Amino acid sequence: MLSRVADSLYWMSRYLERAEHTARLIDVNVHQMLERSNQDSPNRWVWLFDSLHVPHPTQPTNETYNIIQTLTFDTATNASIMACIASARENARQVRELISSEMWEQLNRLFLQVKRTSIEEVWYTEPHVFLNSVKEGIHLFRGITDATMNHSEGWHFIRVGCFIERAVATAALLDVQVRVLMEAEQYDASESPDFLGWVGLLKSCAAFEAYCKVYTATMSPRNIAEFLLLSPESPRSVRFAVAMMQVALQAIARSTNARHTGRAERLAGRLHAALDYDQIEEIMSGNLHAYLENIQNQCAHIHGALIQTYIAYPIDVAISSRGASQA
Repeated sequence: MLSRVADSLYWMSRYLERAEHTARLIDVNVHQMLERSNQDSPNRWVWLFDSLHVPHPTQPTNETYNIIQTLTFDTATNASIMACIASARENARQVRELISSEMWEQLNRLFLQVKRTSIEEVWYTEPHVFLNSVKEGIHLFRGITDATMNHSEGWHFIRVGCFIERAVATAALLDVQVRVLMEAEQYDASESPDFLGWVGLLKSCAAFEAYCKVYTATMSPRNIAEFLLLSPESPRSVRFAVAMMQVALQAIARSTNARHTGRAERLAGRLHAALDYDQIEEIMSGNLHAYLENIQNQCAHIHGALIQTYIAYPIDVAISSRGASQA
């Protein structure tokens, strides 16, 4: 497979995963505005920007209209829904002949839907309807991809892009939200009184119902952290994402004759092994921020190894030509 093709498929997948994550975070925070006091709203938007690694807006953080516009339609914001979907479409366009017609049609349809929508339509009707349509459109694209594309090397690059983005996004969200919630409650290993805050965190990871099936509806910080970090079955946990990433990298390594193909696979295997054997009690009693930051750094190393081995052009063996600054 040509490096430019692998590059486009990889970033197409990462951008779509990022768009879906942003849409879900906005949706959850807008809903929680109705259930919490107005005094809490500015802080929640600050946490949201921090978890997305987006600079805080220059306007006051309580200007919810402007914040939603920035995270939804501002193409200068690299985590905004419009910017991510547009970048995903551009990457798909460059490999149009290698993806299925159904994939292209669905992604193009989603792009045009978002492009035709204005912030006024979203704000003055129902933000949830628009944000949910974005999430469903991306889910539909993933299903079409699995059903219509050969599960060969290109498909595995799409899988790597999806799960490396998910692992980083979940770790970043936990890093911000768990620390803030625990510090606010002066966590003492007891059951959390901030029910809405912990429910919001689970919903931000599309994991609330899955969590309740395992732990019931008791909002325990220890159980929530364990589920989102170490669950081998939840598709939104860091451990699950890293496991799927490793499987895809192993498949890519088997299908190519490139030299040093095992480096990214070994880095993913090392991270997967650590998550397999880590215990939540040790994580929670230690430096949680350092632990989650280490996961993000290791994912960045896996990304770098993937780029250098399979994608980097001869004139630049260090980074990808597109999107490397957003890894």
